[in-house]
Parts: sequence; structure tokens; C-alpha cells
Amino acid sequence: MAERLLGHALAAESPPLSDLIVVSAGVAAGYGDPASGNSVAALRKVNLDLSNHQSQPLTQELIDRSFAIFGMTQSHLDIMEHYFPDLPTSVHLFREFIKDSSTPEIPDPYGQDFDAYCECFDSIIEAIPSIVNYLKQEFKS
Repeated sequence: MAERLLGHALAAESPPLSDLIVVSAGVAAGYGDPASGNSVAALRKVNLDLSNHQSQPLTQELIDRSFAIFGMTQSHLDIMEHYFPDLPTSVHLFREFIKDSSTPEIPDPYGQDFDAYCECFDSIIEAIPSIVNYLKQEFKS
């Protein structure tokens, strides 16, 4: 969900932000699994199609091609650091840039009901403007 939502937001920006490609990869994902039905349904509410999504694990190649990396939870970041000790400094929590946020993490709704996916969706949406602002600042540097 985060890949499509952030990609959609960046596409509405001016270059170079609109030129960024958002890619989803998991710290415990395999190759080629479809998105959950609840993820597809949650994005359908905002007319974004996730039906063609296929999972992939995080790899060194993806890290090397990345401008920034966003994890949903601190445990995701810890796992990345464990398996990829030379991570770039541009690794952040997805909600890290929200001012006065008491919830910096986005819990994984996998295997839960549609309401959990909707909560995750809302949490992602809330964070996107702060990520866009972060990226704008980074490109100014």
C-alpha cells in the first residue's frame, strides 16, 4: 500500500520528485507473492490498483539503487541493519517526519481483518506529506 500511495503522491509533484520510482521490498518477503486481498480492497477505495503487485525481498542491489529507504517499524530497520551493515544514512521510519507523532511505527496488518488494513492505510496517508517534504529538502541539498 505504501508503495502505491507514495508513488501516487510523488507523481503529482514536479521533477525531480515526480521522476522517483517507489519500490516495495520486504525484510521477510519472498518473490512473486500477490498483495493481500485486504490491501487491494483498501487501495481500491482511492482508485489505486494493487492487483498486479508482486512481493520481493530487500536486496543489496535495491539498497544501492535507493535514494531513501523507509521502514514501517523499528524492527524492520534493525533487521535491515543486521543483514546489510553498510546501509546508507537515508534509512528512516515511514512516519519519522510527522511532527508531534506519538506513533512513529506502522504495524503490519498481515493476516488481520479489513479494519486493520484500513488503519494501516490511514497511518500511511498521514505520513506521506511529511515524506514528500523530506524529499523536497533532500533534493535541495
